[in-house]
Amino acid sequence: MARRLSPILPFLALALAAAALASCGVPARPERPAWRTQRENACLAERRVRPSAYVQIANEMDGPGICGLTRPMKVTALQGGAVAFNATATLDCPMVATLEDWLADVVQPAAQARFGVAVAQIDSMGSYSCRGMNGQRGAPLSEHSFGNALDIGGFVLADGRRITLVHDWTRGDEQTRAFLMDVHAGSCKHFSTVLSPGSNAFHYNHIHVDLALHGRSGRSVCKPVPHEIAAPPDPALLANAASPARGAVEDDDSDTGEAPPRAAFEGGDTAMGAYGAPRRQ
Repeated sequence: MARRLSPILPFLALALAAAALASCGVPARPERPAWRTQRENACLAERRVRPSAYVQIANEMDGPGICGLTRPMKVTALQGGAVAFNATATLDCPMVATLEDWLADVVQPAAQARFGVAVAQIDSMGSYSCRGMNGQRGAPLSEHSFGNALDIGGFVLADGRRITLVHDWTRGDEQTRAFLMDVHAGSCKHFSTVLSPGSNAFHYNHIHVDLALHGRSGRSVCKPVPHEIAAPPDPALLANAASPARGAVEDDDSDTGEAPPRAAFEGGDTAMGAYGAPRRQ
């Protein structure tokens, strides 16, 4: 009579095979740092963001490498639909919550003071993308690799006026430039990294904001240094301040579909120099 094999033998064989591979020096697949998942889950548990028709939780995005999100959010608009995105943004919960606060505390008050109307759209130039900082090969991973960053190319006001970083940061009229200075300075109070035109050559046409950890002390990066801003105009004059709209901002910071950077497959949190020196995004 044939002897009956134990049902645990196949599992034992798999375990032995895994041990053999480890002993041969085959590296284990790197894992995304646990604190990122913990922070996403805590944000949801605290109900800092509530899913809606405009903010929907998607399935986990795991990889390549350590890139990805545990609870990614697909965002088409913020402020209950009042502020649309030009394209769906994939972000983590802490970024969505902070963007909501930033709009309420910084962007909308500045738009009302400078133009007498609200912002109706954010022109994004990139959210989630598994890539190196500044899109450079061989660079450490950007916070974009974890949905923890957003690149903002401009805004559209409720009256149709379009404000772009590439043009209006230096060549806009006084109040438009002042509005962007307001946004930049206020962003530095909400995000841990803010890089606007003038910070380096990679950010000539957008504002990069993220929630990276820059050392145990929680220091932040804000470039260029905010400076004195022109006073808002008399509200009675705002009715005549309309200007013709310009064309849309070209999205030049999307995921190109190329192979992810080597940093994605390296162990540890190489993305943003946690507890180390701040790096460009």
